[in-house]
Amino acid sequence: MAARRRAIRRARCRARADAARHKQATRIAKWLEPRLPGSCRIIVSPATRAQQTALALERKFKTKDELATGVEPESILAAAKWPDSRETVLVVGHQPTLGRVAALLVAGQDAEWWIPKGAIWWLSKREKSSGPGVVVRAVMEPDLM
Repeated sequence: MAARRRAIRRARCRARADAARHKQATRIAKWLEPRLPGSCRIIVSPATRAQQTALALERKFKTKDELATGVEPESILAAAKWPDSRETVLVVGHQPTLGRVAALLVAGQDAEWWIPKGAIWWLSKREKSSGPGVVVRAVMEPDLM
């Protein structure tokens, strides 16, 4: 009987967590939708939470193993074709890799930058006379959306 009650409590906790993740993914999608061009290429990690976030966008996306948990930042940059892609690319992934990608692009070195779950970092490339640079256009956390 006690094991059954524990199983029911765990199931309820999972259901609440799933509902909260869905709500968060919906807020993110709502914020992104008016800002993304129709031609935006969306690439997504095979991780469950990343897939849930991408589904909330209600757009076509491609799941890429190059964005899986534990990959090196260079794998994500290659999948996004950074900095050579002429189209907008939305990467839906997870920590710690996305924090490392942001550090590499913004600071020029691999570092463990923390990005909260559901946060958006909008980075753009900028051509400078001394070479390509990166512009941080927005950083948003779900509770601010």
